Amino acid sequence: MEKRFKSLSLFEFQAQFPNDEKCTEYIANLKWANGFKCNRCGHDKYCTGNKAYDRQCSRCNHGESPMAGTLFHKSKLPILKAFYIIYYLATTKNGISSTELSRKLALRQKTCWLFKQKVMKAMESSQNFPMEGKVDVDETYVGGQDEQAIGRNEGKKKIMVVAVERKGKGVSRMYGRVIETASKKNLKKFMEEHINKDALVRTDGWTGYKGLESEFPKPTREKSEKKGKNFPQLHRSIMMFKAWLRGVHHSVHYLQAYINEYTYRLNRHKMKEGIFENLIKRMVSKPPHTYKMIIN
Repeated sequence: MEKRFKSLSLFEFQAQFPNDEKCTEYIANLKWANGFKCNRCGHDKYCTGNKAYDRQCSRCNHGESPMAGTLFHKSKLPILKAFYIIYYLATTKNGISSTELSRKLALRQKTCWLFKQKVMKAMESSQNFPMEGKVDVDETYVGGQDEQAIGRNEGKKKIMVVAVERKGKGVSRMYGRVIETASKKNLKKFMEEHINKDALVRTDGWTGYKGLESEFPKPTREKSEKKGKNFPQLHRSIMMFKAWLRGVHHSVHYLQAYINEYTYRLNRHKMKEGIFENLIKRMVSKPPHTYKMIIN
């Protein structure tokens, strides 16, 4: 019998990370797992820094904390509460809103929202594992009703392109991206970054896909039937994403971050272990993501 998804239980998490010190130690061990290298001069020898787990270069005396240069950089949250936010986001089946995080952790909602945006940045696709086999691609609109929008003119809505990797009657992976228009340029860029060149790509009759045969030698284009009956897995995946967005978050301003969150968990629904550990590693390996970067 297949071993299903497993991660730390809440009791295991609390036992492993009882305080800020244990969390800081964990980050330090991840950050310098392959040895210390000074960010200023590149020297690999160090001495103890001003605080526990800080390291100071023995050549140029540059000091560095475990959080510096990571997505934890300059976070005003107690590190233990930051770990709780990551844990809830990684292990809660449908995710968790910043409002609910605020209630659970006795933090301001805006504080939870900001740190959650950093975590969702870590959930962003690495683009190292493009989809293979049978892949369906389509565009959809996300947002409220806009009676002024005509055709594929998005009006006040946001348009996103979605691709799913079909496996049997289900979906093994999904990726999505917000795009300005459903133009050939935007669709091609998304497909090149997320789909293997040898995949069996299927799209609808939209003209934006015309001419991509040179990039994807095995594409097929067929007119989408009413309610997407000939693309059932793709349209079911889109509907589930929209239902999740409405149910958990109601409305959002930075849609791509929420696409990243949803697809990160979906694509790891059969991960045998370590989704929390995987997300912490991503937090440590990615550079800082400031508030200005988020809103821009």
